Amino acid sequence: MSDVAAWELDQPHEDFRSSVRAFVDRHVRPAVEESEAAGRPPAGLLKEMGAAGLLGLAVPEEYGGGGGDALAATLLAEELARASGGIAVTALVSGYMSTPHIARFGTDGQRARYLPGLVSGDQIAAIAVTEPGAGSNVAGITTRATPVDGGYRLDGTKMFITNAGIADVFVIAARTGPDGHRGITTFIVEAGSPGLSFGKPLRKMGWHASDTREVILDGCRVNEDAVLGQLNRGFHQIMAAFQLERLNLAGMGIGHAAESLALATAYARDREVFGAPLISLQTMRHRLAALSVELEAAQLLTYRAAARLDAGHPQAAESVAKAKYFAAIAANRIVDECVQVFGGSGFLDETPVARHYRDARVLRIGGGTDEIQLEILAKGLTP
Repeated sequence: MSDVAAWELDQPHEDFRSSVRAFVDRHVRPAVEESEAAGRPPAGLLKEMGAAGLLGLAVPEEYGGGGGDALAATLLAEELARASGGIAVTALVSGYMSTPHIARFGTDGQRARYLPGLVSGDQIAAIAVTEPGAGSNVAGITTRATPVDGGYRLDGTKMFITNAGIADVFVIAARTGPDGHRGITTFIVEAGSPGLSFGKPLRKMGWHASDTREVILDGCRVNEDAVLGQLNRGFHQIMAAFQLERLNLAGMGIGHAAESLALATAYARDREVFGAPLISLQTMRHRLAALSVELEAAQLLTYRAAARLDAGHPQAAESVAKAKYFAAIAANRIVDECVQVFGGSGFLDETPVARHYRDARVLRIGGGTDEIQLEILAKGLTP
């Protein structure tokens, strides 16, 4: 007989989820409205996350990290998103989409210089790959790094860069070789570097609590020791790091869906229609029950993908693509249905379910669109 524990989170991960949820309830939820209005989380919130050990799960312990795994990072994304997608993505981009590049591909000197501050939340990181003409097609980037005495000159424009206006450290992809995936290198660029500037904050449909801008590189000079990883191997480094990023986004989708379903269920129990609670209607009970099935399916698919990534499973990348695709679409469908449960109240801008509706939509775009995930999976179908 199979062991039921194989289908459940183990106790350490359950304990971690509980501790994160307590942190979110105490520190993150009270900051949501302020963050939505300001377009970024309060300056001290990431430091509080760092002090709680929530920003260094992907960083070795010798640099202040917690030695966690992909499943823990996914659970963190889920719990943060239950409160706010904008706050969640600010922390996740710094801790789990940018910092892992330095932890995995950096030299000992780069790790010692940058990782402790990023883990503690004293510094914030951003990753700049996407360009106005190159989103999902990473191999198509045109930002160029030209060799000069003692280093490189970076020229180009990056678009839709989360944390751009608040980051201290940037991981920037630029072309150092011929067109295509073989000629890309990543660089570490510090805020304040001459030739590095930013556009105004972009007004977005959702993620109002995160800072998103254009990054402009106009003769930005960096030293040779700014090269991150191997020259002309940046594409492969970015693809490797995408796995954790996509799990983060799938986890965020689960968080948005779980929170919205909990809100909708509570509302249906309290709201009276025609002299009885809304949930007394069979159509409403069945709607909520069906959504719970879809949510659990997304969770199981995502948790398995994280466990496979941690284990180095040969089908880990395929599982991550499935999780990212399914969880993002499921989150959007679940949140949309929950707005319907709330009726007119769900359409009010200030209600939490409306915020989750706005924040969930980008999950089908960021980190590789639905179409990119399907293309990854389709490649396994051809002979």
